[in-house]
Amino acid sequence: MNRVFILFLVAAALVAGCYKPPEIVMVDRATALEQQAAGSFDDLELKLDRAAAEPRPVPLTPDQLDALGIRPRSLVDESELTDADRLDALLAEHCLGEGKDGLVVDTRDACRGAVDPEEAQTLMERVNRARRQLWRWMHEQRADVPERELARMWHENHIRNAVCGAWVEGSDGKWSSKAC
Repeated sequence: MNRVFILFLVAAALVAGCYKPPEIVMVDRATALEQQAAGSFDDLELKLDRAAAEPRPVPLTPDQLDALGIRPRSLVDESELTDADRLDALLAEHCLGEGKDGLVVDTRDACRGAVDPEEAQTLMERVNRARRQLWRWMHEQRADVPERELARMWHENHIRNAVCGAWVEGSDGKWSSKAC
């Protein structure tokens, strides 16, 4: 009977409204913080969409670049090239030239290829420094011959072995490609 009585009281309490079941609220959207934590960045996505719609340069084909006189850099790995190899390439492209005094000269105005000017300048300075050191050493070995004369003789021999098509300054001051 006790059980029936307790059950009766619980039923009466429920009917009377003493006991309220908890209210459950369900939402169909996450809060802004939850969206960010879950990886939803609406503002950023909107900015990216706008950036994608902006006009950009049109890529040109190699033929179109060639018609404009622009030659792309070589796809060959140049990391193991020596300074002599790089110099030969720049001489053949006419970006650097063999001056009549035996030093390498910047001839960028006649350049036929795409070259980094700073790289070419650095190489030119290194090669010219090495040549001056060589001429000084040659003069130390043959003190009876003036250094200027040794440099001239060295240059004559050097030009004979220069790469085909190298940009060379003649004794008259005019530039031309070395014939082979």
